Amino acid sequence: MDDNTLIARVINSGDQHAFATLIKKYQGAIRQFLRRLNAGDQATADDIAQEAFLRIYQKLDTFLGQSSFSTWAHKIAYNCFLKYKQKVYHQHEVDGFDLSIFEAKFEDTEKDLIIERLMNCLDIAERTCVTLSVSAGMSHQEISTITKFPLGTVKSHINRGKQKLMDKVHQ
Repeated sequence: MDDNTLIARVINSGDQHAFATLIKKYQGAIRQFLRRLNAGDQATADDIAQEAFLRIYQKLDTFLGQSSFSTWAHKIAYNCFLKYKQKVYHQHEVDGFDLSIFEAKFEDTEKDLIIERLMNCLDIAERTCVTLSVSAGMSHQEISTITKFPLGTVKSHINRGKQKLMDKVHQ
């Protein structure tokens, strides 16, 4: 079933199974997005994700289809992250992290953990744009919609973020 059909079923008849299907489809991408924004802090990312899923459910009837459901859901998750950040934000340090291990061969899970720790060298805006571009495969326009950054700013954040990551890896 496509996203619009699932959304209609949730809105029109409160179909919990349809909502669960939507969440299952997008929860991995949203959780990864939040985990990277939180520099690998899984517990905080999961807390924010739960808040985001609740808000998605509460606001589902406001989804107008002007963007993809994924873009809309990521925007809600991003707003939940920003709200959390305003309350309390603990930045983890990468002190003493040996970046030369990045070039070794790792399982995907290990690489993911290393990348999340590396993301700590980026500011929040760069981290957000790089994650949405690289991990979520979103276009610059979709990222602009989610973050409300101008298109040129999104491109700058992505380029600068990628350069910082490359510089960190090759130190």
